[in-house]
Amino acid sequence: MQSIYDDFTEEFVASGSKQSNAMLDWVLILVTTLLFAMGLISIYSATYDAGMSEYFTKQLLFGIVGGGVMVAIMFMPERWLFDYAYIIYGIAMLLLIAVIVIGKTVYGSKSWLTIGPITFQPSEFGKIATLLAVARSISSRGRDLSNWSDLIMPIMLFAIPIGLIMLEPDFGSASVYGVMLLGMMFWGGASINLITFLVGAPIAVIMGFIGREWVFVSSIISASVPMFLKRDLMKALAMLLVFIAIGFSSRYVYGVLKPHQQSRIQTFLNPDNDPRGRGYHVIQSIMAVGSGGVTGKGFLHGSQTQLRYIPKQWTDFIFCVPTEEFGFVGGVLVIGLLAILIMQCIGIARQSGNAFGSMLSASVGIFFFYHATVNIGMAIGAFPVMGIPLPFLSAGGSALVMNMASVGIVLNVYRNRRKVDRKYV
Repeated sequence: MQSIYDDFTEEFVASGSKQSNAMLDWVLILVTTLLFAMGLISIYSATYDAGMSEYFTKQLLFGIVGGGVMVAIMFMPERWLFDYAYIIYGIAMLLLIAVIVIGKTVYGSKSWLTIGPITFQPSEFGKIATLLAVARSISSRGRDLSNWSDLIMPIMLFAIPIGLIMLEPDFGSASVYGVMLLGMMFWGGASINLITFLVGAPIAVIMGFIGREWVFVSSIISASVPMFLKRDLMKALAMLLVFIAIGFSSRYVYGVLKPHQQSRIQTFLNPDNDPRGRGYHVIQSIMAVGSGGVTGKGFLHGSQTQLRYIPKQWTDFIFCVPTEEFGFVGGVLVIGLLAILIMQCIGIARQSGNAFGSMLSASVGIFFFYHATVNIGMAIGAFPVMGIPLPFLSAGGSALVMNMASVGIVLNVYRNRRKVDRKYV
């Protein structure tokens, strides 16, 4: 089975002389800068006149550090990312083990590690490390993801950090790793049936929590994917039966979950059931997003923001600030910039002359897409509160530095996109 990368590489080689000789993708650099600037403005507003100016100062300082990391990676020899991918991955896994043993517990999750004066989240570094290792594994000569045996190594490389992060526990970060795995498998040419199962199974579980009729609807829709794409009726029917079984089983699984886990699920399905408890964040967030109107209430004049109705608004619910203070225009601007960022990553992946670079750039785009989709979905009540930050906007030094490092990787791929190295393919 030919991968998506192979199709794009044929285009690239055939069009060779038509490709730009530019060394830097100024669109990607500009979009990253604008998103960071909007994040600073939003954090300043969310912490304004509340004695929390340190969040703005820390974000600015981490942004400067992240910018330096981005530039360093951008001009790094292209072979280094490939050659040291497994070493970086090993270091990241040791840090994830260390955080379980000696980590700092914050909001019930042991996700932070303190080394001297520095406190950071190893799971953020682990995302980049895992992308590098899996990209190297998938792009190794002779590996074909349409063969199930060749999927073992990439899946194991993702399974280790997912397992360690679940022990913290940090289900939000673990879900990011799962989506990155799916995206890299898709880009690398894995079986559409396998991807359909991995995507459809969780959907069936969620629909099982909602109601029986939704199990059938979601199962039929999910199982129809292989039938439409590959016209394989028997596999589609088998997938349908599996999804229905998973959906109905989820109701029994729900009964063995811990009370706080059940509460999170119910808050996601219907936040109005607990308006002063777990549903409070979501309800207030929806009110803030909707109250901005077309042009917003003005900078530093958001009632939900300035009156602190949304706890920790400078982190998980940062999207409420530009939408309340700058309205629909502000929300569209943020989403538009994020969309350009993601499209640039995918576009550079298509231009890359080697499989490793293409896989890296595409996976970074998938990573940003999931973060943006879930975070904005949290703000409008479409997704459960999972603690996933909005790229470049949410306050958080570890996430910001790693986001900029990810952009640096994509810029490195762009700078070396014309180098077709067949040893990677």
